[in-house]
Amino acid sequence: MLARNAESLYWIGRYVERADDTSRILNVSVHQLLEDATVDSDHASRQLLAVLGIDTPDGEALDVWKLTELVAYAKDNPASIVGSINSARENTRGAREVVSTELWECLNATWNAVPDRQRYARRAGPHAFLSFVEERAAMFAGLADSTMSRDDGWLFMVLGRSIERADMLVRLLLSRVADRASSPGWITVLRSAGAQDTYLRTYRGALDAGRVVQFLLRDTLFPRSVFHALRQAEECLQRLDPGGGARNNEKSEALRQLGRARSELEFLRPADLLTDLPRRLGTLQTSIKEIGEAVSLQYFSTSPWVAWSGAEVSL
Repeated sequence: MLARNAESLYWIGRYVERADDTSRILNVSVHQLLEDATVDSDHASRQLLAVLGIDTPDGEALDVWKLTELVAYAKDNPASIVGSINSARENTRGAREVVSTELWECLNATWNAVPDRQRYARRAGPHAFLSFVEERAAMFAGLADSTMSRDDGWLFMVLGRSIERADMLVRLLLSRVADRASSPGWITVLRSAGAQDTYLRTYRGALDAGRVVQFLLRDTLFPRSVFHALRQAEECLQRLDPGGGARNNEKSEALRQLGRARSELEFLRPADLLTDLPRRLGTLQTSIKEIGEAVSLQYFSTSPWVAWSGAEVSL
């Protein structure tokens, strides 16, 4: 597969997942801000922007509407929902020969519908827009599952989706590490991750920080847990390079870092999970970033990047 097509598919997976996860997180946050008058809107909004890696504006108080503009509608911000949809559509348009017609039509129709949905949301509230994005992301995942061959293209798309999912969930957990073990904020985390119902069935309704972190970080069966996402990404890399290091057990940098991050979660004692949790999550977030950089360097970079030191270049 051409490197440009592989890179496009990888980023399609990441951008669609980013739009989906951001919609889930913002939807829950907006409901919380509107329903609970005791919540400081400015503080909660700035906390969410920090989690999503979006620059926080200075000198103005933030409310639900300003937060939604920044997180959902900002076209020039690749971390926003609309920015992610635009980027996913452009990558799909550039890789039309390796994606199914159904996938292209799904993303293109979503992109075309965004302006009308956005105008309506500005009048009636963001819930309908955010639900629309979640539904279209689910449709995209279903179409990818049913129309793509399980070849390298599929593996790159799932690899991107898995890395983005792990990154977003770690960001979400980092936003709550200062909460008490019995804080209702942990329910917000579960709802934002689409995990509330599954968690309650798994633990029979018992809620505490340790179990929530255990479930979202290390559960082997829940498809949105960090461990499940890392394991799926690791399987994709192993299939993309099946013969690498077969004799001397030397792994590619991306696979080595993925295996280390996954094994640290897998063999961590549950009793130690909450010990120094902020540092543990920060280390994991850094590892996921380095995994993404290693994947890009291994599969997509055709030549090393060079920074010119002079202002002028003589030809």
